[in-house]
Amino acid sequence: MKKQLFLLCFLILTLGCSQEQVPQQTSDDYFKIIRPEFNGQLAYETTAFVEQYWRVAGNTGFNKSVYWIAERLEKSGYILESKATDTERLTYRIEKRAMANPTWEPVSASLHIEGEKDPLLLSSTNRNMTYLNSASTQKEGVTAEIVNLDTDAKSSIKGKIVYTESRAGQFYEKMVAEGALGIVTYNNPSYLQPEKNITSIQFRSLPNQKKTKLWGIALSHEANQRLKTKLEKGSTTAKVVIQTKIYPSEELTVIANIKGETQPDERLVFSAHIQEPGANDNATGVGVQLEMAALAANLFQEKKIDLDRTMTFLWGDEIISTRRYIQEDKKRATGIKWGISLDMVGENTALTGGSFLIEKMPDPSAIWTRGNDKHSEWGGEVLSLAEMKPHYLNDFIIGNFEKQGAYANWEVNTNPFEGGSDHTPFLDADIPGLLLWHFTDQFYHTDNDRLEKVSKETLKNVGTAALASALTLLNADKSTALAVLKDIEIAATNRLAIEFELSKAAMAQNSNFKEQIKILSAWEDWYHKTMETVRDLHTGSDESLNTTIEAAQQNLKSLVQKQKEKLRQ
Repeated sequence: MKKQLFLLCFLILTLGCSQEQVPQQTSDDYFKIIRPEFNGQLAYETTAFVEQYWRVAGNTGFNKSVYWIAERLEKSGYILESKATDTERLTYRIEKRAMANPTWEPVSASLHIEGEKDPLLLSSTNRNMTYLNSASTQKEGVTAEIVNLDTDAKSSIKGKIVYTESRAGQFYEKMVAEGALGIVTYNNPSYLQPEKNITSIQFRSLPNQKKTKLWGIALSHEANQRLKTKLEKGSTTAKVVIQTKIYPSEELTVIANIKGETQPDERLVFSAHIQEPGANDNATGVGVQLEMAALAANLFQEKKIDLDRTMTFLWGDEIISTRRYIQEDKKRATGIKWGISLDMVGENTALTGGSFLIEKMPDPSAIWTRGNDKHSEWGGEVLSLAEMKPHYLNDFIIGNFEKQGAYANWEVNTNPFEGGSDHTPFLDADIPGLLLWHFTDQFYHTDNDRLEKVSKETLKNVGTAALASALTLLNADKSTALAVLKDIEIAATNRLAIEFELSKAAMAQNSNFKEQIKILSAWEDWYHKTMETVRDLHTGSDESLNTTIEAAQQNLKSLVQKQKEKLRQ
């Protein structure tokens, strides 16, 4: 009898230990697992490696970044797909495609004003001075007169250098047709604070130069002031030396997967683009995503987590690679449940300005941007009601990032939808997708976007919150759906309370009553439909879940009806 009792106790203890390894179902549980492990070191080391290169698809820096990623994926336990068995759950591949146009990379450049000792610009200190796709000058350079097109548009430009305080595209056809040598421009936007950051140059590009040999130079504020002063005094000659590489190449994309155990065809896709020359944009996205992939693999192998659905990590050419991933395999695309873009996610905001932002899927704040909602200085077009994308992903991600913000004393904000990064291909395909980023950034797209502007703490905060959110979604079940629905109810109530007060204030300022009703109705509709979407967190149909959703929707309807009645009074 004692022996049987011992065996029973042993069995209970064994089952208890086994149960402790079952994946947790709440974001809070995943935060507890991830926070001690995500230190930001791999993210920072990767950022440092990638940011040293001027990256465009197919060139040396882009490709070296790809193989850096692949090497560290292998160290973390991912197996190259071509060598993997069907049972392997950690795999990666490097996709290779021929490029229609040659790739490009800068080598060196200098700009001297004739008669002045000090150079106007050197690429050793301003690596963005050479326009993307610029052809090389002859080895010894070219010396020619500069024509100011802003003040003297009728002068002959054949064999000359043209200057303007606008983009080169405005004059490109004229330059080709009339035989200009190249163009020198200045047009840094105000959010870059050019009078303060006098050496910053925001990178610019020319069309592909397969049939022409034009080049372009972008100026810093400091260099532009010097050149303008010289031009105002009369005829000005400059010497330009540019060396670039233009050569055939192939486009590389890295895709890594942790295959889901029970629903492998359903997946969440993280996307980070490699191209662009900066540290924050977007070496940080590459780095954070790599540490997320490595840590998730380690936790999986240590049996601290498992995944019901598949987690995919994609590194490639912005928008192009993500769109291709969605479009080239229709069966795979039907299983993509969520898409999240990591773009400019490591900023030291004490140096760059702005704050961390979650760019929401299109909601009514992208139509009526008021109260605490505001666009970034990047800006966004006013959307229509037909373009709304109701989904729980907005408030779910915001809620998790706010938890990490409270934990780490880290500022988290949102902005209405603006587009322009890897979240847009998801939305275009009617897949829930949003953007993690920073703005305003006074060094955005400039050659002062370097490693010293990156914060290891920010890398850690973004990666921790993103990974905890992903694991929650990938292992979601009915209990997750109910928890998310509860959070959506709270978010809807809070949002409608804010909108009601804003509408009441607008009415006091003689705003149109119908317009205010339209706004409240838009938010009601958005959250009503958002509540419907939580069903996809639970496989199959469940009457009790349906009943709970319907009750939440009815409560929302009653709330908004009361608000409308109060506005009429």
